[in-house]
Order: sequence, then structure tokens, then C-alpha cells
Amino acid sequence: MRYQYKTHQTCSSAITFDINDGVVTNVSFTGGCNGNLKAISTLVNGMTAAEIESKCRGITCGIRPTSCSDQLARAVHAAAEAERAAKA
Repeated sequence: MRYQYKTHQTCSSAITFDINDGVVTNVSFTGGCNGNLKAISTLVNGMTAAEIESKCRGITCGIRPTSCSDQLARAVHAAAEAERAAKA
């Protein structure tokens, strides 16, 4: 399932990825710090939503209460929930 998440309070404006049985692949960010977000996308490729959440949830950026990686954690959580609901 292809999923797009609109980010909040970050330099990136959206995150797009595929999720299949909880496994996240093909992560891409719109906007944000290009090099850092390419690295995050590569590092999380093939991880489960739960693994990404456990590593990225709660990370902040400067004085902001969130970050692109925290937004990714929120996005994969929402996508995993949507995937489970679609299968029910």
C-alpha cells in the first residue's frame, strides 16, 4: 500500500512510502534537509513500522517539538493502523 503523510512543524512537507505487512520501503520526503532525509530513507528501508517508531519517535529538531524523523515515526504508525484496518 502506498501511503502519503502531510508533516507538521518540519521543513519537509510530506513523506511518501510503501507499507506491506508492516514493512516500510521506498521512503521519500518532500522538502527538508536533502542529504539527511536521503540517509534516513535508506537506513529505515525494510524496517517494520514498529522498529522505525522505536528508533525515531520523540526526536526533536532544534526548538521544535518534532522533527522529520519523528514525523516519519508518526506516519508509519498511522499507515500500519490503516493497513490493519483495511485487512479487518
